[in-house]
Amino acid sequence: MKKWYVVIGDPISHSLSPFMHDHWFEKHGIDASYIPVHVEPKQLEQAFHSMKLLGISGFNITLPHKQAAIPLLDELDETARDMNAVNTVANENGRLKGFNTDGDGFVRSLLSYPVDKDRALLVIGAGGAARGISFALSRAGFSNITITNRTFRRAQELADETGSKAMVLADAEANLSEFATIVQTTSVGLTEEALPLSMTHLGSGSVVADIIYNPLETPFLKEAKAKGCLVLNGVGMFVNQGAIAFEKWTGIRPDTEEMIQLITEKLGGNHVNR
Repeated sequence: MKKWYVVIGDPISHSLSPFMHDHWFEKHGIDASYIPVHVEPKQLEQAFHSMKLLGISGFNITLPHKQAAIPLLDELDETARDMNAVNTVANENGRLKGFNTDGDGFVRSLLSYPVDKDRALLVIGAGGAARGISFALSRAGFSNITITNRTFRRAQELADETGSKAMVLADAEANLSEFATIVQTTSVGLTEEALPLSMTHLGSGSVVADIIYNPLETPFLKEAKAKGCLVLNGVGMFVNQGAIAFEKWTGIRPDTEEMIQLITEKLGGNHVNR
């Protein structure tokens, strides 16, 4: 019987997940379809009930539902519980189990670059994305993580939860050259020509990542590249989080490098972006 999968969000028409998963289904000879479904917050509970009743095989969850979906699930894995957010759901014999693949997807992408897990790493931001990434970095063995944010209290709270350090934004700006890896997790640069912090003291040779993938090169990455840094956009994170979800659903680990190339080209860029 044909399997079916969806991604729910509000809005959802921009999602590239259907392109990605349908490509993998076809490549691996899996009789399945993946479609985007627009679900407003007030419709979320009804959407879950309908999908479960109709025997959905699995689905992805994007903004703004990643936390609101938790009470509607039958089970959470440890990662989703730690992050208090879900982006992937598998139907396991009629029970909906929630996972979070965002942080691990970012780490897989980052580890394709020459990073040293023992050297200083800075996370910019303290929201949901920063939370998932910080937990995943800690689990992956990064031992010297500092979190900075415009609101220092939020940075300190996240640092306390993840066993990291917190730093006032002005101090992070002044000491930017000390960080071998810098990870930008905020929405700054998504729609405007702006930077999340001053990059005056950024040194060359650092690995600088931005989780935004459209535009492919944010003002933050442009500035880092101009200063001689290795830069990493959010395409790798997007593809790898999807690949982890695909593997949970099918048991197959898809070709992420090919998909990174395809998504990059679809967004008008050329791989590699280093």
